[in-house]
Amino acid sequence: MDEAQSNVVAVLARVPVSSIEAALPLYKRLAGSDEVRAFAFGGVRLAWVGPFLLLASADGAVPFRSATIIVRDVQLVVSLVRAGGGVLLDGPMPGPNGQRLIARHADGNVFEYIEDVHASG
Repeated sequence: MDEAQSNVVAVLARVPVSSIEAALPLYKRLAGSDEVRAFAFGGVRLAWVGPFLLLASADGAVPFRSATIIVRDVQLVVSLVRAGGGVLLDGPMPGPNGQRLIARHADGNVFEYIEDVHASG
């Protein structure tokens, strides 16, 4: 159990927005940070600020996930999800911020996991 807990670096709240530019000032103030990682992936524009992951797409469709979880080792997540009766829906594969995967846990919840290159150690 300690190994899994130490693997999780952060949990990001996934926030669908109609405009990242309009929403960003509030989330920067809430996070107390001007640091923003902006990128696009799979037709969705994203902005990562503090514990928030803002998501916007041209058609308004943003894939549902319970949360995005930043981890040190995505392969450990693969093992734990499978051992717990869950399934991998996508990945592991390279993403804009490191290796990523989408998994459905045995309880039905779907999570995105990202092995962040900045989270080593």
